[in-house]
Amino acid sequence: MATLDRQTHWQGVYTTKADSEVSWYEDTPELSLKLLRQAGLTPEMSVIDVGGGASRLVDVLVAAGQFHMSVLDLSAAALETAHSRLVDTTRVKWIVSDVTMWTPDRGYDLWHDRAAFHFLTTVADQQAYVRVMSRALKEGGKAVIGTFALDGPEKCSGLAVARYDAKGLQAVLGEQFKLAKTQRHEHTTPWGSVQKFQFSTFEKVGPPSASLQV
Repeated sequence: MATLDRQTHWQGVYTTKADSEVSWYEDTPELSLKLLRQAGLTPEMSVIDVGGGASRLVDVLVAAGQFHMSVLDLSAAALETAHSRLVDTTRVKWIVSDVTMWTPDRGYDLWHDRAAFHFLTTVADQQAYVRVMSRALKEGGKAVIGTFALDGPEKCSGLAVARYDAKGLQAVLGEQFKLAKTQRHEHTTPWGSVQKFQFSTFEKVGPPSASLQV
């Protein structure tokens, strides 16, 4: 799907539905918080939530005193929803962009992506994502990425997805990222159906491989 089409799709989702009416809604992002803390999260670290949409992760991290927080999403409406909930937004950078086209302007200690990467179904988009993540993450930085598991849904929000286990995700990310942790997770949607996910944490251990260089 082209960038403009992706942006139109997600802007449409967030302008026609409340954030609690989408399948990926979580009242409290408990697993994401747990995995970020296990990855070494401290208040002074710089954190980016990729495809964060209207997620409440930013609320919890800001309330806990996170100093450097960024949220990136295709949908300006989604980010406005998240922004409107916060009392203090001075420590949050809101980025309306397609991650595959984004140019980071700072280095991040932690990269979080819950259910954005699996919407990239072409090799070109997947490699573009990896290039951006490699530029954005500091050496030794960690990436927490959640995708549908191999036995998870084949579609979400009307779009096809790519499903992964940790080995398959490692193959896409390449040798510059080292798998540190993985676990399966069952997410219950607001209407009670169960979606099977896998969450994996990777450490950036080297520069991009030659095949991913720009």
